[in-house]
Amino acid sequence: MYAIVEISGKQYKVQEGDIVFVDRLENEEEGKKVTFDKVLLISDGKKVTIGQNTVKGAKVEASVIGHGKGKKILVYKYKAKKNYRKTQGHRQPYTKIQIEKISTTTRAKKAEAEEKVEA
Repeated sequence: MYAIVEISGKQYKVQEGDIVFVDRLENEEEGKKVTFDKVLLISDGKKVTIGQNTVKGAKVEASVIGHGKGKKILVYKYKAKKNYRKTQGHRQPYTKIQIEKISTTTRAKKAEAEEKVEA
């Protein structure tokens, strides 16, 4: 089962147990649980559910593993014949998250129905 989730304006394909590097989530601390409600698509292997904007009742739960900075990217500006050269570096901040659970309202209803049948 996988889902396409929008996090900080970017789309990520995630599965349960995946570790994903996303743009820095400022208000989240390490070890804290995070819930993403903007789920664009869910696939369980048999059925694919695509939302009009988002899939209603779907959410992805994740836990924050840590924060960090990516590899350094060098930006070099140069103008020919003008003796203009400028080097600048940049390290993009990120948050490392682990996907714990992908859930939908229909999935929760099916699980409840199965529990009632077993009892």
